[in-house]
Amino acid sequence: MITDAAIQAARAVMAGIVVRTPLVEAAALSELTGARVLLKLENLQATGSFKARGALVRLNALTDPQRRTGVVAMSAGNHAQGVAWHARRLGIPATIVMPEGTPFTKTLRTEALGATVLLSGATLAEAQATAEQLATERGLTLIHPYDDQHVIAGQGSIGAEMLEDCADLDTLIVPVGGGGLLAGIAVAARARKPGITLIGVQAQGFAPLARPPSVGSGRAQTLAEGIAVKHPGQLTRPIIESMVDDVVAVGEAALEQAVEVMVETEKQVVEGAAAAPLAALLSAPERFQGRTVGLVVSGGNIDNRTLSSLLMRGLVRAGRLARLRIEISDAPGTLAQVSALIGAHGGNILEVHHQRLFQDIPVKYAELDVAVETTDTHHLETMIAVLGAAGFPTRLLGSLAGQE
Repeated sequence: MITDAAIQAARAVMAGIVVRTPLVEAAALSELTGARVLLKLENLQATGSFKARGALVRLNALTDPQRRTGVVAMSAGNHAQGVAWHARRLGIPATIVMPEGTPFTKTLRTEALGATVLLSGATLAEAQATAEQLATERGLTLIHPYDDQHVIAGQGSIGAEMLEDCADLDTLIVPVGGGGLLAGIAVAARARKPGITLIGVQAQGFAPLARPPSVGSGRAQTLAEGIAVKHPGQLTRPIIESMVDDVVAVGEAALEQAVEVMVETEKQVVEGAAAAPLAALLSAPERFQGRTVGLVVSGGNIDNRTLSSLLMRGLVRAGRLARLRIEISDAPGTLAQVSALIGAHGGNILEVHHQRLFQDIPVKYAELDVAVETTDTHHLETMIAVLGAAGFPTRLLGSLAGQE
């Protein structure tokens, strides 16, 4: 049984080693949603994630023989870095088993922290099987990412800090994978404010705790790989079921939007799992209007390429970046006329591809594929209408608008 006393003991272990991250007001998000929104910025931990908390508490509990032999952990990235960071500091050999699809930024950082990284399996469950085998064969101690009382107690320190920093919080929204974070926060929060509303958020297809559950078959992918866990822990599940008010699932479009909004409005780079609480808030703002809501921003370890692609997709979704296909006569000066029209109406051309072959149009005509910057969807629609009225039929290509 995880108790608040265990969480307090964990806090003593972490004092002066793990960052007590700030709880900050998010004015833009508050205005956007109608709730008073505060962000617990665990992305500011030294390893970029809350996992540094539980990892330290678990490693601190090792016996001397266990420390000498070493530890093994399975992780999609953040637990790996937490274990590697503290194991190096404590002089404990660490082996980390990570799924084969883990973002490069997480594998490289884990190796840079001194751990031996082994890629095995397509899912965390498959990586766990390998980690358990290594533990048996080599006598290593398995440091579980969530189903461990020391880890849960360490993560619970976040809930204690949030309510100490803002006693007015009446709702906490927390990302959920295996459940260690939510279970620990639930214990701490209920001990300090029994009537507080606790909501967990999972990724669609990886949501066994959601109501109703949503667990996909096969090897689905999600932006929130940090919470892509189909089977919560044996220790965490009963805590969540008894203490948490609701667990909701959010889709990929909502997760993408939340990452983008965090970057644009709060200037915080976050990973998909960390954006899940905001995705839940933005998906149902009416549920939280007038409430004081704390969002646990669990980590910021997002792959640079993924972030770049996501932000560009956001520009497309907002109508600020578009690809147009324009039909023109294949005659001198026509391209200049089209360019002048776009420029005169405030568009900025980024790329032009002049298509004469392989098109279902008359031989005296051609098509232009133009990548153009605009201010918003209305501006884009106006530009398409202007081009059409000038005798250049235009259609939008590859829009992400309305994608679910």
